[in-house]
Amino acid sequence: QVQLVESGGGLVHPGGSLRLSCTASGFTLESYAIAWFRQAPGKEREIPSCISTTGSTKYLESVEGRFTISRDNARNTAWLQVDSLQPQDTATYYCATDFMRTECTIPAAIVDHGSWGPGAQVTVLS
Repeated sequence: QVQLVESGGGLVHPGGSLRLSCTASGFTLESYAIAWFRQAPGKEREIPSCISTTGSTKYLESVEGRFTISRDNARNTAWLQVDSLQPQDTATYYCATDFMRTECTIPAAIVDHGSWGPGAQVTVLS
């Protein structure tokens, strides 16, 4: 069964950190670019980060320097390290792939045409 599962979310105070995991099963994650996106109630979807098959990364300006995306192809897993969290980072975080793109030229295209898991809830107290 092809699936992605996000984990590692939680409740933190401002300035806190979390490490979100994206574990793939039923397919080889290393073949595709991975985009992390987040969705909060009443807000527009945002795509904080994306990583290509070669490890090139792209970040949303608002998270640059606070979030770090990485991948371990041997473990079929990707991560999003989220540091210096602020209340505006509160959202459900998802990792996505469209099983086609290998680059992060247009991360939105990966999300628009992709699949993702159930998400990981990140809540930053205000």
